Amino acid sequence: MSTTLEKPAVGTVPWAIKGELILNCNCTVFCPCVVSLGKHAPTEGYCQAWAGVRIDSGHYGDEDLSGLNVGLLLEIPGLMARGNWKAAAFIDDRASDAAHDALVNIFSGAARGTTGLFGMLVSEFLGAEAAPVSYENEGDKRRLMVGKKIQGEIVPMRGADPEREIVVTNTEYWMGPDITVATATKGRVRAFGRVWDFDGRSAEICQIDWKGPGR
Repeated sequence: MSTTLEKPAVGTVPWAIKGELILNCNCTVFCPCVVSLGKHAPTEGYCQAWAGVRIDSGHYGDEDLSGLNVGLLLEIPGLMARGNWKAAAFIDDRASDAAHDALVNIFSGAARGTTGLFGMLVSEFLGAEAAPVSYENEGDKRRLMVGKKIQGEIVPMRGADPEREIVVTNTEYWMGPDITVATATKGRVRAFGRVWDFDGRSAEICQIDWKGPGR
């Protein structure tokens, strides 16, 4: 007699991702959400942002996610903590079907854990598309390319010591405790009916170490 093994329910599968995240938004100066934990409004009163994630090592259950990239589009109408976000994901088209589904679960918040807040704050998930997602490092520059949909490049800002980047440390920001202050040299979005250009606007860099489903 044969038995069919059921797949574990979404939200119960152990997962982990280590790598780097970059983000560029429409704030004219450094994003106040980092230090206010979403209690202070974005500088323009609302937030529009693109983000990129480079996965250096990662898994979702037994599925390897290492070496894959993800692009994100985020739209927040006011205070981050009040929710009502809209979001979309671009999943690396090199991902297997299982890895694609795993990354959708993670970045929609369904997998719980570090990104579980998406499940609470995102009221409209616009969709997830397989796409060529390129995340490149050249010197201190970071570039995210998702075809013609997202074309972004950011650079860290330097402080009084020109050899050192400006870093906000020991935060309680959900992405990670240490956020490098950056600015966009290119920040173009043409996706899901959005036409954004954020050249010269706020950007950030974060080393990520996310996991789930517990938190």
